[in-house]
Amino acid sequence: MDQQSKAVSKFLSYILRHRPDTIDLELNSGGWATLSDLIQCAAKYDRFLSEEMIRKIVLSNDKQRFRLSEDGQYIRANQGHSIPVDLDLLPLIPPAVLFHGTATRFLESIMASGLLPSGRQHVHLSVSYETAITVGRRHGSPIVLEIHAQKMHGNGHLFYCSENDVWLTNHVPTQYLVELAQNQDQRQ
Repeated sequence: MDQQSKAVSKFLSYILRHRPDTIDLELNSGGWATLSDLIQCAAKYDRFLSEEMIRKIVLSNDKQRFRLSEDGQYIRANQGHSIPVDLDLLPLIPPAVLFHGTATRFLESIMASGLLPSGRQHVHLSVSYETAITVGRRHGSPIVLEIHAQKMHGNGHLFYCSENDVWLTNHVPTQYLVELAQNQDQRQ
């Protein structure tokens, strides 16, 4: 992804997940905005977007952060919102284990309180150790936590899976967490 595309992707993430009000954009209850409104509101604040540019970002984003409506007129973020949004996700039975990547500096707090959404609607989990380690690197020296998801589910915790295959839950209590070695080959 070129620098301009990265910048537009970050802008879209910020606006559609956290602060649509910064450009006077209104999202509906499902987090959707029309492309035309997004383009017009961004232009008022000297952020010039086009439908072609937005569609390119949606289709080429390796994390599939965004989704276009079937008619192609609306856009929303798939998950990661810090604002109230109803993504119409149905509870699902999770895999036996899921993973969460974070930085080692957060480990003590996590092991004391569990995984919390930290200003977002849900805790984000992945099916892949590799994805989790990549996420952890974004925050510093990475550590991966293994989550006993089916045990959680069996004890009444709800899980959802977003459009881009990120597993979501409200909270992961400490009894379901296991700290893994940084190198997957060192796992016991």
